[in-house]
Amino acid sequence: MGVRAVIKVGTSSVTTERGELDLGALSKLADELAAARSAGHELVLVLSGAIAAGLPALGFEARPSDIRTLQAIAAVGQPLLVERLRGLLAAHGIVPGQVLLDPYDFGQRSQYLHARETLLRLLELGVIPVVNENDTVADDEIRFGDNDRIAALVANMIGAEALVLLTDTDGLYTADPRLDADASLIEEIVSLDAELEVVAGGAGSARGSGGMASKLAAARIASWSGVRTVIAATATDGVIAAALEGGGVGTTVQPRAERLSGRKLWIAFARPSTGHIVVDAGAREALAAGGRSLLAAGVREVVGEFEVDAAVDIRGPDGRTFAKGLTRLDSAGIRAVAGRRSDELPDGRPGEVVHADDLVVVPEA
Repeated sequence: MGVRAVIKVGTSSVTTERGELDLGALSKLADELAAARSAGHELVLVLSGAIAAGLPALGFEARPSDIRTLQAIAAVGQPLLVERLRGLLAAHGIVPGQVLLDPYDFGQRSQYLHARETLLRLLELGVIPVVNENDTVADDEIRFGDNDRIAALVANMIGAEALVLLTDTDGLYTADPRLDADASLIEEIVSLDAELEVVAGGAGSARGSGGMASKLAAARIASWSGVRTVIAATATDGVIAAALEGGGVGTTVQPRAERLSGRKLWIAFARPSTGHIVVDAGAREALAAGGRSLLAAGVREVVGEFEVDAAVDIRGPDGRTFAKGLTRLDSAGIRAVAGRRSDELPDGRPGEVVHADDLVVVPEA
């Protein structure tokens, strides 16, 4: 029986060391996508490489550092990347459809739902949506975060059953295999924890934007979405089929039995935080227990300037974030009522800073 899955392929997996498109790697990817489709799977492809593809087309020998030039390069490289893939998929009778997303598509609920309906309709039409960050207009250091995170958010958005993160390594190892001959592949992760994040390390290749740490962060989002994640090497023969059918490839991160609702997932992972609220110990204990609203009486400090319905982190007295929510007041309004009991507030002033329906305790492993 087929599954709905998001396949994410990193820049280093589809480009050469010179930054040019690797046609052999793209051809293998197209063949494997076609095979998975023939097996009955519904696929969304999150494909990195727009900037890398645009570099040689514009005569750049090295990646520049300024945002305006990178955005221009992405504008040239994105259609080149998709056109190459389109030609390869056409041989299998498959039509790809380009979908460019930016933070607004995840941050605004109405736009989020619209993007979801578009992706689902493309799947109904037999199209493989090819998703990427809209690098030509993104202004947060050229990207939303990284395409691993986008892939996890898309997996949650469309109700996928599997997330496959393809990269240039076989999966997560107990140590860096390039430095430690005794490093071994971790084949299954039931619960993500801080020790695994340390093992994952930092950034990946010079051509890509993410490393194993970003893949574990994406897997964490997917896990709380009820989505199984597989991290594996793009170069492995039949890697997509094996990942979707549980063929023992790479590192598998199992979904949690307990999962957040779609709206809570959207608040926790899709909405960027614009500030944070520090609460006292009593409020932290009450909120962590679940099902409680954050009242003005529990607020001790407000950091940042934000409007009503903004997403904010909620921190305890120790400064650690333990929850996130959408505010009922703007930052000035919260400061005006901070620390005051409901019976001390002026008439008509709401005592709820963040309603329980709009608050989610940040998932911990």
